[in-house]
Amino acid sequence: MNFLRSERWSAVLLLIAAVLGLLLANLSFGPALVEMKNAHLDIPWLGLDLSTGHWISDGLLAVFFFIVAVELKRELVIGELNSLSKALLPAIAAVGGVIVPALIYVAFTFGTDTIDGWPIPTATDIAFALGVLAVFGKFIPTRVRVFLLALAVLDDLIAILIIAFFFTTDANLAFIGLGAITITLFGAVSRMLKPRSAWVLARRPQWPIALVLWVLAILTWYFIYQSGVHATIAGVALGFVMARRPGGRSVHALEPYSNGIILPLFALSAAMVPVPQVSPSQLDPAFWGILVGLPVGKIIGIVLAGGLAAMFMRRRSGAPITIGDTVMVGALGGIGFTVSLLMNELAFAGLPEVADEGTLAVLLGSGIAIVVSAIAVTVRSRQYQRKGAFGGPGGPFSR
Repeated sequence: MNFLRSERWSAVLLLIAAVLGLLLANLSFGPALVEMKNAHLDIPWLGLDLSTGHWISDGLLAVFFFIVAVELKRELVIGELNSLSKALLPAIAAVGGVIVPALIYVAFTFGTDTIDGWPIPTATDIAFALGVLAVFGKFIPTRVRVFLLALAVLDDLIAILIIAFFFTTDANLAFIGLGAITITLFGAVSRMLKPRSAWVLARRPQWPIALVLWVLAILTWYFIYQSGVHATIAGVALGFVMARRPGGRSVHALEPYSNGIILPLFALSAAMVPVPQVSPSQLDPAFWGILVGLPVGKIIGIVLAGGLAAMFMRRRSGAPITIGDTVMVGALGGIGFTVSLLMNELAFAGLPEVADEGTLAVLLGSGIAIVVSAIAVTVRSRQYQRKGAFGGPGGPFSR
């Protein structure tokens, strides 16, 4: 199971799953597979009306967002984002990496019905970006990897907020209240598994507490789904309130299933779209907004915002991130993949043909970003190898 915790294998499995989904959907039996994905597996007495694809994107993907939230909380509490000085540079770069792709998308879609898809090119896939860095960046210093991780984590935080605020319809306050209760109980019960809690010190079995946590987690997901808020937010909320030590152990236990089953299954399902039999001029402007916004917008936004922030911080703290590092991280940031595919589904839920084009644009844009970032990481890694700078200081914008 340990290999499924590897950033390299996680990225490889995601890519294989996405390519396989696209290939299967365009074979002779593709329409039958797409129909199977869209077939509903309802539980009427619980008020659950979800297709197979939505059970994956709304249900299983909540586990992935739980892991993201736990790791984000750790970074905010004891990691690389636990102070303003540490968080400032990646935060500014992350904001730039959100604003510029969104503006590029709006420029393509202004005045059309698909302008609401502007969040799609703003996301960064942490697993994929770190996977590419791990494969091609043998000599990249730890400080640069930490910068990428911090930027990607903050990028995901922005994505979570976008999902919560822009893709929520007809919110049901009663169910939100019930969800808040179960989330609070989940956080309180999780503290019974802290190393120095009375329960643990008394050497009582931990499985009853784990069982209660699973029940509360499922109830939270159900209440959030019924509230009109996107159900993956349940995973985010649970990850944020869970006690840090038990949360870390939960991530360690869930990560192989997330990397080896949930994310590849989502990539397979999301990529299962037929290639439109139209000329490029007939493609929706949303396609071009995503295709350009991801690989181009991310680089421009991260380099401009990160560069300005680095120049400012050089005078204050000598922040050791160079222009070469920033360009490399900007290229990696263009790998939208998982979160971009989710946002595409949410933005174009009522426009299935545009959603299919958007999926292809995400895959192509992320594919371009993968190639560009692989080249950028390789070049930068060789530069560090020649310098022998394995984590050396290096001032901002030094070469």
